[in-house]
Amino acid sequence: MKSAEDSEDKNRKVYVAVRPMDIDDLATVFHLGERLFTAKEVPNLYRTWDDFEVIDLFHSDSEFCLVAEADDRIVGFALGTTLTKSRSAWKYGHLFWLGVDPDHHGQGIASKLFHRFRDLMIAEGVRILLVDTEADNLPALHFFRKMGFGNPQEHIYLSLNLDPQLRQLRERKATSRYRLHDEE
Repeated sequence: MKSAEDSEDKNRKVYVAVRPMDIDDLATVFHLGERLFTAKEVPNLYRTWDDFEVIDLFHSDSEFCLVAEADDRIVGFALGTTLTKSRSAWKYGHLFWLGVDPDHHGQGIASKLFHRFRDLMIAEGVRILLVDTEADNLPALHFFRKMGFGNPQEHIYLSLNLDPQLRQLRERKATSRYRLHDEE
């Protein structure tokens, strides 16, 4: 049960600064994303949240990696890139990851991150900005519609859990090692 103090903390206005992510922010952004994008919460993510994802985006497109700070703490991030297609004069932007610490939801942080990201895309000459989310992620769908996105297209991602086969393989390897030791 939330106390009145918790509600006051959540509703108090906090100054949020959005700035380019720097190398010292990598671990903090990774750990925040690790809390937000879990296999339990989003089991069919076609992109995996891992340290390489953050490092790769920062390394290849650091100008499109942003963090939001409040009270000298990173409370959100946006990570994306630009894409060009052969035989197309259009440049596309893709916002891969947008995350805000749940303790700071409802404070306009995602909007600030998105607007800064969108402005970077415009300055880069991007003509179409893409985002994706799961079809049942209603808060994300509402947010992106509010930001002006439309024309949702369904895309189905399938997954195959290989865990049972992996266990069998490990058991076979362990059994064969024991047989080799017994024969010596």
